[in-house]
Amino acid sequence: MCTVTEYNIHMNTDDLYLPELTRRQEEILTIIVRSYTENPEPISSKFLAETGHLSVSSATIRNEMGFLEELGYIAAPHTSAGRIPTEKGYRYFVKRLLGEGNLSETEQARIVEKFQGAPLVNDQWMRVAVNILARTAQAAALVTPPIANTSRFKHVELISIQGRLVLMVLVLESGSVHQQMLTLTDPVPQTQLSETAARINALCLEANANEVRMKGVQLRLLEREVIDLAADLMERADSNQVRLIYREGLSEIINSFQTSEGAQQAIRVFEEHAFINMILNDILSPMINNVQVVIAGEERWEELNQLSMVLSRYGVPGQMSGAVGLLGPTHLNYGRAISTVRYVSSMMTNMLSNLYEVQNSQPDTPDDEDAPTKAESSQE
Repeated sequence: MCTVTEYNIHMNTDDLYLPELTRRQEEILTIIVRSYTENPEPISSKFLAETGHLSVSSATIRNEMGFLEELGYIAAPHTSAGRIPTEKGYRYFVKRLLGEGNLSETEQARIVEKFQGAPLVNDQWMRVAVNILARTAQAAALVTPPIANTSRFKHVELISIQGRLVLMVLVLESGSVHQQMLTLTDPVPQTQLSETAARINALCLEANANEVRMKGVQLRLLEREVIDLAADLMERADSNQVRLIYREGLSEIINSFQTSEGAQQAIRVFEEHAFINMILNDILSPMINNVQVVIAGEERWEELNQLSMVLSRYGVPGQMSGAVGLLGPTHLNYGRAISTVRYVSSMMTNMLSNLYEVQNSQPDTPDDEDAPTKAESSQE
């Protein structure tokens, strides 16, 4: 499975397979990881003795490094070199040694100022967010706009086309429009179709797909057929949600990958929308503002075996959510990345929640004023 660290919920089951270290071993591992993320060069025992403030001899440090290497937390890139952290070492560091960490008050104030200058929930807001992430953490950043967690029924129209052929137009609360042709057993006049649609609309308003389907159980055949088809379209919409992705910062960090393969993996994640959408759907916790760290792909995604990702979901719980994240090589500055993602995610959640409350406090406008102008067809 991929390595996912979930903050503020529980530690991953992978923790069961991370042997405990002594305090001195943890100090040495911490120095190696922090030093390597600042300057990706192998760390020697001499360097640790001179700069690590460990108050022990080089021989003791070498012994402890040998133990860390036996456990798989550090490794020698070649025979005469120092040691570098392994994926397992990064994992132990992030889970056990990193701590919470926060951005400075100056940085937080700068982020707040940038957000306040951008209109909410539109293209500019997303671009501001992804720019803040990339510049603050010095990593490649991605942001997806908020989308509804579950489709909600708004209204349906039934339009007689010819004979037994009827066009069903389903409008969801998100504003998306789905169309499907029905072939009825017998022709039905438009007046009856309109009455049927009106009854369904009154019954199913704001219901999710399962609720819509349950409401059709006791209805007449035509109404039941329409409701079942509407529920099918809503379930399909939920399972096929594709996130628009805003990206920034890859070109600035591409040279930080130590192999061309790592750079190619990063490019693929950034360029192939279907791939990153799959990753986000599989990885993201349903919890809002829950920071997750993915260190390499391990056995699940070979395509990520030289990358690390720090991700969080933001939004209004149970209503809508989007994702913010950072991507870089495995020697990513995890403390910086986690604190940046945590703060930006919290900011976006608060701003979106405030906007959602304001919108819900406004009186309803007539449906014809809100009706979408562009249909999104679900007909196959």
